[in-house]
Amino acid sequence: MTSYSVRPAVLSDARAIAEIHVATWRTAYQGLMPDEHLAALSVPKREAYWREAIEYSEPQVHVALDGATPIGFVGLDRSRDPKSKSTTGEIWALYVTPAHWGQGAGLALWDAAREAAEEEGFTDLTLWTLLRNERALRFFELAGFKRELPSARTIPVGTVRREEIRLRRALG
Repeated sequence: MTSYSVRPAVLSDARAIAEIHVATWRTAYQGLMPDEHLAALSVPKREAYWREAIEYSEPQVHVALDGATPIGFVGLDRSRDPKSKSTTGEIWALYVTPAHWGQGAGLALWDAAREAAEEEGFTDLTLWTLLRNERALRFFELAGFKRELPSARTIPVGTVRREEIRLRRALG
């Protein structure tokens, strides 16, 4: 496994984060989301989103680095689920460029997210993922997350609908 450093994102990381986000979606969600939806993803739109997220820390964003180059990121904040406790955090996004899959960058980002969540006073973490996203489900289940079967829901993705599920993990 490669050793990756992780640090809080700065505004100048927004472009790299957007590029990682788009490239990873196009690879990870191939066959899970409509091709036209993946083709329509926009680095400039994602960059604007991540620039604002970094500026306002909503969500908190950390980047994994290979040397000085960002190769992955994680976004974490309070849960966006209605009626969730103030002590419930949520991983909004965790993506690593496909060239670095399986080399430890995701684990480094997970460690940073867990540490940040504990510093925020969260007692548990949730995240949402597509039910058919086996790679993500396997990763998060190895990190101690459990599927909440009653949470399964259908979401619109372009012209189709996909099933997603919430995963939860206690901290501490």
